[in-house]
Amino acid sequence: MDAFVMLQELLEQEQFELIFPEKNGQNIRLVYLMNDAVESFLVFHNARMTGEYRADYKGKISASMSFEDSEYILVVRQGESVVTIFFEDLLTDVHLYDYGEIGHFWVKEYEYLRQLEYRLAIMRDKYDYLGEEYCTSEEQKLAMLVDFPPLNYCCYPAVPEQYIVPRIEPWVPTEEAIAVMEELVVEADDKGLQKILKIYRKHPNPHIAKKIAAMLHRNAHAEVVDLLNERLKKAVSGYRKRSYGEEMDAQCLKLLLKVKNRQQKLQKEGKESVVLREEPFEIAKDSIGYQIHLMIWEKGILNRKVRIESYSLEKE
Repeated sequence: MDAFVMLQELLEQEQFELIFPEKNGQNIRLVYLMNDAVESFLVFHNARMTGEYRADYKGKISASMSFEDSEYILVVRQGESVVTIFFEDLLTDVHLYDYGEIGHFWVKEYEYLRQLEYRLAIMRDKYDYLGEEYCTSEEQKLAMLVDFPPLNYCCYPAVPEQYIVPRIEPWVPTEEAIAVMEELVVEADDKGLQKILKIYRKHPNPHIAKKIAAMLHRNAHAEVVDLLNERLKKAVSGYRKRSYGEEMDAQCLKLLLKVKNRQQKLQKEGKESVVLREEPFEIAKDSIGYQIHLMIWEKGILNRKVRIESYSLEKE
């Protein structure tokens, strides 16, 4: 990654969110890519700033940069406010996290598919913005499924519509996406999906895409979805989990043990469940509280169903 190219991309997108050192440090961070999979920043090394930075500014910005007397000078205009950052070098700071058990339940129904859609989307963002060196080989492969309409936001959006960034020709799958899905259905020995994927390859239209999407939430095709979920979890399991300090981590562990105890009781009743975390950022502090969700499988005659139980530190 070239940090200056990344800076130019951010400024062209009118993104300018600064994070200042908590103590008397001289490095100022600029947020680059932030999601459950990664917290990444551009770091203005040995920096000082003049002017007024407006953290809540939402309008258009303009920027210019020069190099004088052995230091870079970045001038950013936020409306009538002007911020000038003097710095010696621009570095990257990237932190990768395990997101295989992350869950956000913003949209109801078929939540187990929407969670897959969300994890694949942030996986692809990491791949697109940071490059393959920040992804495992399995992540690089599975990230292609973002271009598979029966599983992406076209059929199972994980976030409300106003937050979706549409792709060009969203209903047209890529060759890479279909190839990955074919590999999964062959491994699961799902003859029905194998057959319709051959048709979909020849006739990639919304009608067949929606039919495949409907098949993905059927009990008869559960093995394919479960296989994809397990491969994704394994692919990202080598990354670390977020840490918030000894006291906060202890509270999170206490809550997890409580939820695990609930999960064991459900298992004795013959009910399977999945534990998923919802957590704030580690470095760039935000307002999201730490929660743990139990996604509990419910019996369905034709379709797979789940119900969600949520537990938070605030309720403890």
